[in-house]
Amino acid sequence: MFSEYKIEVQKQFNKMKNCDAIYRTKIDKDKIWNLYLSSFREGANPKFRERTEHDCSCCKQFIRAVGDMVVIINGKLESLWDVKTIDTYQPVTDALSEYVKSKPIENIFLHYESKVGTDKNYEKTETGVLTWEHFYLELPDKMVAKKTDIGPRLSDFRSTYDVMLRSLNEISIETVETVLELIAQNSLYRGEEHKFVLESFLKLKKEFNKLKSNAEKEIFCWSKAISTPISVSRIRNTVIGSLLVDLSEGKDLEEAVKSFESKVAPTNYKRPTALITKSMIENAQKKIEELGLTTSLERRYATIEDITINNVLFADRDAKKKMTGNVFDDISDSLAEKTQNFDKIEEINIEKFMKDVLPKVNSIEVLFENKHSNNLVSLIAPVNKNCKHMFKWTNNFSWSYMGDLTDSIKERVKSAGGNVNGDLRCSLSWFNHDDLDLHMIEPDKFEIYYGRKTSRSGILDVDMNAGRGTTRSPVENIVYIDKHKMKEGIYDLFVHQFAKRETIDVGFEVEVEFDNIIHLFSYSKSIRQNEIIKVAQIKYTTKEGFKILKYLPSSQSVKEVWGIKTQGFYRVSTIMNSPNHWDGMSVGNKHYFFMIDGCINDGKARGFYNEFLNEELNSHRKVLEVVGSKMKTEESQNQLSGLGFSSTQRNSIICRVKGSFNRNLKIIF
Repeated sequence: MFSEYKIEVQKQFNKMKNCDAIYRTKIDKDKIWNLYLSSFREGANPKFRERTEHDCSCCKQFIRAVGDMVVIINGKLESLWDVKTIDTYQPVTDALSEYVKSKPIENIFLHYESKVGTDKNYEKTETGVLTWEHFYLELPDKMVAKKTDIGPRLSDFRSTYDVMLRSLNEISIETVETVLELIAQNSLYRGEEHKFVLESFLKLKKEFNKLKSNAEKEIFCWSKAISTPISVSRIRNTVIGSLLVDLSEGKDLEEAVKSFESKVAPTNYKRPTALITKSMIENAQKKIEELGLTTSLERRYATIEDITINNVLFADRDAKKKMTGNVFDDISDSLAEKTQNFDKIEEINIEKFMKDVLPKVNSIEVLFENKHSNNLVSLIAPVNKNCKHMFKWTNNFSWSYMGDLTDSIKERVKSAGGNVNGDLRCSLSWFNHDDLDLHMIEPDKFEIYYGRKTSRSGILDVDMNAGRGTTRSPVENIVYIDKHKMKEGIYDLFVHQFAKRETIDVGFEVEVEFDNIIHLFSYSKSIRQNEIIKVAQIKYTTKEGFKILKYLPSSQSVKEVWGIKTQGFYRVSTIMNSPNHWDGMSVGNKHYFFMIDGCINDGKARGFYNEFLNEELNSHRKVLEVVGSKMKTEESQNQLSGLGFSSTQRNSIICRVKGSFNRNLKIIF
């Protein structure tokens, strides 16, 4: 009869071993053996010789070794003893099952031998040979380990379970969703790298929260710990986990993210957008509606027809017609005095230019230099002309600069956390998974490269595709922040092919920027393994500044931006102050706009910035920062765009003026 019970137990084990994992529960080994013996019905375990019939050392060894074995099926524990068998053994197996499943899981099941118990043994008697049946199992490889390995493996898995349970208990769903929001709006440095882990953990957390008892939650964690990636199960111990814990404990959003970014971001990294949550969005929306400013958020490019002659300091003939349509303006324009020629470029400050020169000219042309790319600006108007004012000034006009987004290599360096604002910047860009390295040999022969990233005055702050190809848009960046700390002499810049991985999309580009001028060096050929390509020699002296002694051909990056090419003269249609200085107002910094005929912002411009908003909206600045970045204008060919200059930033522009005289002037801001 025992053989039938034994077979059922073996069948149960064959079912269990197909599960993801087999576990042990925290039983008392002596107690389970005594329970086995005491659970037989009266008369079912008769005395045999000195002990009862079922009191055998082979079965005792088996029950003590593997009697605590369980699996998890549909969130419930199932033990080795969950079998249906003959009446003699059913009470025993039920008692063992109840006891084993009443205890919490201790760990995964590992054993140092592949065979447990004894299948059969034989005893020779006077009447013949007796065959004794015992519990017996053969374990699969996944359940067997060396004695010396079992302890460390159990410890490691227990740690995974403990961290996972703690993570699921302490980190809230709202916190994970908040961090995912930050990643979606690009407000978390390299946040996209953590998206999979966060989404996977969020799914687990939602399942976990549906469970009612602690026992159910513990079983859930044991079942998931075996199949969940370590990055998810141990999320609490990761850098993104530290952010989740801080937020779950009530730490301020800004402070928590700052702490996170201090661990992962370069020291010069600046977050591109504000940090906001759902509740902040809801409160801001409520305030906007309360103030009647919903339609004020909708923005478009301003046109010449939107403004009056009172808004401008200068307008050429065509612009005047569109603003006023006054025929007498055409007459006065035709009465210009005889012109004079001035070949020498004179310097004049902007205020003197506005006061003494501008009233006497009929036409103006400006030289659009490379250094002016960041000065490209568009005037922005509300879609609804009758909407309420939301700015600090009494009109609804705003403006939007192109900023630092004019150059793709420069922008890629910024996105990678590199500094693009030094006195000397050298940026390498290439187009495949190769590992190219940018090197700079300084006058004293000190070499900046991936192995020594910092000298007395320079730093390599971006190094990509090292170890393996992670991107097909890699960049590297060497920057010298302060030229006064640089040694005088020759700086040798070169590119080294450290690891060649591809034969497509070969070559590279290097930008060398100083004095607001970008010099572009291109190399279009394939680069052999360990080949060195000399890019440029840069000579620096305190007296003359920077000078390039070329290796590769270079150009000053003559490019077409917003419909106009750099290094050319263009007609100015209107000159005006920024809207915060219209109609006698003086709110904040003054900007001077030179709107250029044919200058067309070919994208969507930002409608407003936080510094423009009136004080009633101050408490919602974080949300409105994001709203401003999303509420952009539609693309349009009819717009007022050109070059803008702040009264607080030193700059200059060369212009040709015609009127009662012809003159070439360098206007100083």
